[in-house]
Amino acid sequence: MNVQALAKQALEAQKLAYVPYSNFHVGAALLTKSGKVFTGCNVESASYSPTICAERVAIAKAVSEGELEFEAIAVTGDGDWTYPCGVCRQMMREFAPDLLVIIVKSETEVREHRLSELLPYSFGPEDLAEAKGE
Repeated sequence: MNVQALAKQALEAQKLAYVPYSNFHVGAALLTKSGKVFTGCNVESASYSPTICAERVAIAKAVSEGELEFEAIAVTGDGDWTYPCGVCRQMMREFAPDLLVIIVKSETEVREHRLSELLPYSFGPEDLAEAKGE
C-alpha cells in the first residue's frame, strides 16, 4: 500500500466537498483489501442532520459495490489534523475493527493510527451476536 498515493486521493476528494454552511472541506480515500479505492467528500444539507461525512460516503460507495473488507482509510480536512468523528469511527468499526487510519495534513505529512487505538472498547456486530446467545 502506498500511503502517499492514498493521501493524494483524499486531498483530491476534499476539493469536491459540498459545504455551503460550515465551509469545512473533508476528503477520504478508502482502500479495500481487493485493492480498490473509493473516495468520498462531506456533503452538507441546510437542515444539518442529513449531512454526511466524507468517510461514510467512501464506505457507502464501497459497500454498494460489494466491497466489505477494508485495509486503510486516509482522511483530510481544513483543520491542522482532521480526525474522523465518532459516528465515522463507529461505521469503520462495523467493517474493520483494526483498520489503518491515515490522517493527512499534506501528501507528505501523515499520521497513522489503528482504529482500535482511536475507538477503544468499541461495540461491534459480535456484541449483538453475544446478546442473542449466538
